[in-house]
Amino acid sequence: MTTRRWMAGAAAAGLALVAGPAGADVTIIGNGLAAECSSAASGAANSQPSRADAEEQCTLAIEGEPLTPHQVAATYVNRGVLYLTDRAIAQARRDFGLALRIEPNLPEAMVDDGAALVAGGHDREGAQEITRGLALNPVQPEKAYYNRAVAEERLGDLRSAYLDYRKASDLKPDWPLPKTELARFRVSAP
Repeated sequence: MTTRRWMAGAAAAGLALVAGPAGADVTIIGNGLAAECSSAASGAANSQPSRADAEEQCTLAIEGEPLTPHQVAATYVNRGVLYLTDRAIAQARRDFGLALRIEPNLPEAMVDDGAALVAGGHDREGAQEITRGLALNPVQPEKAYYNRAVAEERLGDLRSAYLDYRKASDLKPDWPLPKTELARFRVSAP
């Protein structure tokens, strides 16, 4: 039986979260504020309008648009992604929690709450929440695997981190972040 040893480069822990965790948004189609909030969340890292304006659009949608319960939950997730991108972890977690109160099995709310926990240094809890969300088949699982890998790496579980970075890369081959992280690993037989 061959055992493998997993090693990561010295720049390991936390590298991925320097630019913010990878948030999974929920798409809302239409012309209203909730759809604009959704669009802003999907491009959050690129900061289309200002994120403060986008957060306000989300708030106005939640408070004033006639939305289905799913659309309200999705808008909370999308606003939470915007908060998370701004490193406003407490506000992000609040929104993900509100989304889960409305729709308890919304995988994006779970994986994003896990990402917020990881961003706040609660790696074990974050990885557990991400795993819960992954079991429900989120639309962008590559982001969940990536964020869980960050947590696993910081927890010292290099094998699991490597496998999750690889899974993220396999699911979205044109996404450079997991490839950058994988390049730091060396897998060797003893």
